[in-house]
Amino acid sequence: LVAGLERKNGWTLAEQAGEVSPDGMQRLLRWADWDIDGVRDDLRDYVIEHLGEPGGVLIVDDTGFLKKGVRSAGVQRQYSGTAGRIENCQIGTFLAYASDRGHALIDRELYLPEPWLADRDRARRAGIPDEIEFETKPRHAMAMLARAFEAGAPFAWITADEAYGQVKYLRTWLEDHDAAHVLSTKVNDTLITADGGERRADELIAALPLQAWRRLSVGAGAHGPREYDWARTPIRIGWRAGRGHWLLARRSISDPTEIAYYVCYGPRRSTLLDLAWIAGTRWRIEECFQQAKNEAGLDHYQARSWRAWYAHITLSMLAHAWLAATRSLAIKGELASTTQT
Repeated sequence: LVAGLERKNGWTLAEQAGEVSPDGMQRLLRWADWDIDGVRDDLRDYVIEHLGEPGGVLIVDDTGFLKKGVRSAGVQRQYSGTAGRIENCQIGTFLAYASDRGHALIDRELYLPEPWLADRDRARRAGIPDEIEFETKPRHAMAMLARAFEAGAPFAWITADEAYGQVKYLRTWLEDHDAAHVLSTKVNDTLITADGGERRADELIAALPLQAWRRLSVGAGAHGPREYDWARTPIRIGWRAGRGHWLLARRSISDPTEIAYYVCYGPRRSTLLDLAWIAGTRWRIEECFQQAKNEAGLDHYQARSWRAWYAHITLSMLAHAWLAATRSLAIKGELASTTQT
């Protein structure tokens, strides 16, 4: 999967391995006796070992896999953030780990739309076990985060986009686990104010004075520093000891009407820069998707079954994690060499 092949499917991987047909590669994904979830857990432990830091960030997002036909598990016409439109595709929900040492994907779930699970005969033909029930993407997020918590993944914050951040049961679940988070939310999300009232996100931010805004850079982007104007306001009443709640806003410099909103929970001492920086780390999972697809064949599979999807995706994530760890070690070696010089 890390070979320099333009496409990494059963045929091309078989040829790269010196095999005369893709039968062995297909068997590995479809029927071979190996513990796919066990490899997922080993992968997560490997990433923690090589990239783990106390200040790490767990990032949730989903990505689409464009497909033809109707037989691939979970495929249907649905919105794909990858394509930016409704397409015939599968959707995978993922969890990434990011730190100053690097970033990699550590967990995954295949989203199965309700029509798939309502038609059990169709689901069985795609190899979907009968015990699998419908779960929303935020429920996937909770399951993946719970596994990371149980494994002792070192992290300080969790972040995700609006598809997850606007879901109040996910936010409540994170608070119940005392997991600090900066989650994007919708403009009309209703929030409990510091005085116990209820107001929309945009109304709360519009009421802030001009001096509440600060111009901050939250890291390097493809076209230079990612600078925005940022502001926050406290929300909620009855903060627990040492913890705080805020509504964070990010405003475009070129178009001040373009404002993004984030619901935040974390250490009471958190600064505006802290919250803005965590909001800005979400791009790392997008980079994980791009790297895993380009360098480890994440979206190159041709398998249709539920098991084969998990097998391929897990092995591709493992290949990408190895590349991320190798990159981290190389950078560390370069820094050490520079220091010695």
